[in-house]
Amino acid sequence: MSHPPSSALLQQVSAIARDAAEAILQVYRNDFEVHRKDDQSPVTAADLAAQQVIMAGLARLDPALPVISEEARTLPWLQRREWRRYWLVDPLDGTREFIKRNGEFTVNIALIDDHQPVLGVVLAPVTGELYAAARGQGAWMQGDAHAAWRRIGTRAMAQPPTVAGSRSHGGAGAALLPQLIGDDYSSMPLGSSLKFCLVARGAADVYLRRGATSEWDTAAAQAVLEEAGGAVLDLGGEPLRYNRGDSLINPEFIAVGDASIDWKARLLAADLEAS
Repeated sequence: MSHPPSSALLQQVSAIARDAAEAILQVYRNDFEVHRKDDQSPVTAADLAAQQVIMAGLARLDPALPVISEEARTLPWLQRREWRRYWLVDPLDGTREFIKRNGEFTVNIALIDDHQPVLGVVLAPVTGELYAAARGQGAWMQGDAHAAWRRIGTRAMAQPPTVAGSRSHGGAGAALLPQLIGDDYSSMPLGSSLKFCLVARGAADVYLRRGATSEWDTAAAQAVLEEAGGAVLDLGGEPLRYNRGDSLINPEFIAVGDASIDWKARLLAADLEAS
């Protein structure tokens, strides 16, 4: 299908992501310094340049709509608790991959409404691949800025399944995965939120994340995966939700393509077995 998604807002946010990607690439193509934030996570001039582009672009769309971003100071929960609708942004997801220069990093922009991601754009600056979705509009992929748009969707779980794994955070899910999908599966390591996108386009079946992630790491890709037919669930089997309290750290989760499977039952059975 070659025509673009019908959502004007989705196309506008996609354009903002492409502008941010160009700002990132201007840094990526040259030497750059790596600094450490208070939590010791890395940050570069590319993170900050993309942040400026995205904040300016979103302000043009709706100056009244608040924004939560990894590279901006987060307002206290007492203020955020009143928000029903807001932007949730990671200007450069996968800074470690950016530093390694392996191309596996993304721009993530999500719109949250009533604790749920209702619009999401995930863009890989190096390849130009863009994934976009809006509630009720389906999920879409564009190979680069000049390529045709095409609808994407998840697949029934393959036998053996393919597991999308983290490039930089190891195999912390190794003990749980066999309980959920069996012992026979192949692994496909990849950086940033591109793991969700592999599942969304039917190139992988599962992505299990043990350990901490932040809400801006997952929201845009969750919107894409859900519209593609999949789900992102905490380890109790409930969909990830956003702006739930003072902390912006997600619970551990699993992203799945085949939503016809009773993942909640499998997760609860695995939890009982572990206890």
